[in-house]
Amino acid sequence: MSFLFNTYPLARAALFSLDAECAHELTLASLQKAYDCRLSRSLLSSRPEHRCTLMGLSFRNPVGLAAGLDKNGAHIDALGQLGFGFVEVGTVTPKPQSGNPKPRMFRLPRAQALINRLGFNNQGLDTFIANVQNSQWRSQGGILGLNIGKNAATPIDHAVDDYLLCLEGVYPHADYVTVNISSPNTQNLRALQGHDELASLLLPLQEKRKALADQHGRQVPMVVKIAPDLSTEQIDIIADLLPRYGVDGVIATNTTLSRDAVQGLPHANETGGLSGPPVHELSLQVIARLRQQLGASFAIIGVGGIVSGKQAQEKITAGANAIQLYTGLIYQGPALIAECVKSVGQITAAGA
Repeated sequence: MSFLFNTYPLARAALFSLDAECAHELTLASLQKAYDCRLSRSLLSSRPEHRCTLMGLSFRNPVGLAAGLDKNGAHIDALGQLGFGFVEVGTVTPKPQSGNPKPRMFRLPRAQALINRLGFNNQGLDTFIANVQNSQWRSQGGILGLNIGKNAATPIDHAVDDYLLCLEGVYPHADYVTVNISSPNTQNLRALQGHDELASLLLPLQEKRKALADQHGRQVPMVVKIAPDLSTEQIDIIADLLPRYGVDGVIATNTTLSRDAVQGLPHANETGGLSGPPVHELSLQVIARLRQQLGASFAIIGVGGIVSGKQAQEKITAGANAIQLYTGLIYQGPALIAECVKSVGQITAAGA
């Protein structure tokens, strides 16, 4: 384990003295500076291996970075060096947008949780693509997921136009594309998880992807990211529609609107999506139901509340093929990645 990873608890104490969003930006800037310097780059480097194949893609290991940490795809290589088998960046929207008013990110340390209402703040599709093109992660064997969404100003009944623009833009540069319909911070976005709305979105995306596959000579897997706040009936509807429209996988889950697990904690009543351990059980329930409905071969990526190898194992046991980290990194640091790779490796080896 590198010196940098072992000293993260000291850095965290300093970072937690800052506003959460300022600390987020400072962390990314510092990580990038360390990566850009050859002498310090080795302090970042971790390459835990547990090879797996998912959606026809070969992963160095099944532990990935969840979307949202690097919305503009500006730090792909630096983040990849921390030991991830795959990195997902975004969510990107066609046009730049500033997101919701600040403050809009809040820590709940007693629950190792975060609440955010960022609202797809990003620099837009053109900048995003340029950043992705400048990265070396894919050429070094890393898997890159590009996460797409809609602009806040786009009416929900025209959302498909934004998704189609983004799909066309990111397609040549992605190993897989994630269609994000589950952020609680863009008005009405979660309505796209309904039967008719989802079918009306997936059909044109499926047709566009077929055309892009012909144009570029390769089929890029497409996955859909869903919310934890779904009824069994809603999960079953999604499970029915995804394979019907050629979707290759599902990411379960995004942040939750529930506050049941954090009642009484400072900031618990802030609006936005709650992430961290309070989402873990909700995510497990969604994953288990999806696996039951989708069968053994459909790709499921589990995310939400992983702060230890134990929770990573629980995601796999529930039915996930791979996992993603975000809030756990904020609280545990990059050593969590290798811990999760080891834990997932143990459980998959035991089941082999």
